[in-house]
Amino acid sequence: MFVATKIEDVRYTDAYRSTILALLTVVYTFNFIDRTIVATLGQAIKVDLRISDAQLGLLQGLAFALFYTTLGIPLARLAERCNRVTLISVCLALWSGMTALCGTASSFLQLFLCRMGVGVGEAGCSPPAHSLITDLYGARVRATALAIYSLGIPLGTMFGALTGGWIADTFSWRWAFVVVGLPGVLLAIVFKLVVNEPPRGMSERADSRRVDSAANPPPLRAVATTLFGKASFVHVMLGATLVGFVGYGTGTFTQPYFHRAFGLSYTQIGLIFGLVGGLAAGTGTILGGLASDWAGRRGLRWYAYVPGASALLAAPGYVLAFTRESPTAAVACLIVPTLLHYMYIGPTLGVMHNLVAPRMRATATALFLFVVNLIGLGAGPYVTGMLNDLFSARAFAAAGQAGASFAVDCPGGLAPPGAGEALVQACSAATVHGTRAGIVLVTLVLVWAAAHYFWSSRTLHRDLLAAQMI
Repeated sequence: MFVATKIEDVRYTDAYRSTILALLTVVYTFNFIDRTIVATLGQAIKVDLRISDAQLGLLQGLAFALFYTTLGIPLARLAERCNRVTLISVCLALWSGMTALCGTASSFLQLFLCRMGVGVGEAGCSPPAHSLITDLYGARVRATALAIYSLGIPLGTMFGALTGGWIADTFSWRWAFVVVGLPGVLLAIVFKLVVNEPPRGMSERADSRRVDSAANPPPLRAVATTLFGKASFVHVMLGATLVGFVGYGTGTFTQPYFHRAFGLSYTQIGLIFGLVGGLAAGTGTILGGLASDWAGRRGLRWYAYVPGASALLAAPGYVLAFTRESPTAAVACLIVPTLLHYMYIGPTLGVMHNLVAPRMRATATALFLFVVNLIGLGAGPYVTGMLNDLFSARAFAAAGQAGASFAVDCPGGLAPPGAGEALVQACSAATVHGTRAGIVLVTLVLVWAAAHYFWSSRTLHRDLLAAQMI
């Protein structure tokens, strides 16, 4: 797939390592299909279950993140000791089955509990996957390898939007959960049969590998001290957390916004965000890894400059896109900021893994994801949903609906069946205004994220050299 550090173990040829990386990317694609499918089906779920945007944000965010973050650390500790391939396979089968079960939910509470089950399974994906990748690829190409794995994010979002939108229009949102969930069980079997567990630290220098392979995994406190004791990593993590906050928050409501504002069908929205959004995000993910590895050879501070600059430039692009009055103009304006937004992934993950030893990497990933996802995924969709509800209620009141309440008179964001035309228009207009205002406000958090990346550059060069992993 690309030229990497020479591996002495003859079983792990370039072709076989590329096969493992490709399979891990497919697993992560299923991870994100199942994780983000609520964003595609959100409007249909909202109308059917008559819930608010804040509740929709809870389904996408906190319901999933609650167990995903808390179980990530113990499962990562397990990954430092056990067969990582088996762990990933079992967890993949679990979260896929729980995704299919979401289609049987008949209330907000039932769907919330099913989403918690998805989070339980997915907690065992990225920590062992990152650990496998860092054993297969050396420090100088690690950001690129991790960026390729992270293509699962845009690919999952793309396939989820394409299939979920069409199934929701043709059948129902319930069948969409079943159809995207069940194939993951088959993939779990294929992954276990094809992938062999590589030696720990295989890609490191011979002396590092010899010491690490003989050692037990360091205690959790030692891993946390190694990471959080470095100011550069703390700022990188805060930057990634805020970028994730924006990504998950606005991503939950972008597709519903296009349905509310422009009346597009779920199939049309799925095509738009599956193809245009997926390609832009995928390009940005790979470009971020390649650009940071290339520029990093000229100065290690570029591992902070690349994500910082891309986040800063993405913010005004998003504001421009969500203030357009036609779907064509809005989609066209979304391409560049979406590409820029996803450039942070490769360099961020590369920095984290290059700061720690091989047997720390699964745990380091879990600690990193604990913070990033608890705040970014857990809070981002909910805060954005609350802002949408708040701005919608204010717009509804400003429209002159005397004595009316947006939450009561517009259940699910729509006027009830048989309502007068004035109420129908008022509910629709308020929902569109509120969603647009909430999304635009949240995208400005990217400026804050960029500041943390730029701040991390002050000590990043020193910390990476001190770690002796690059």
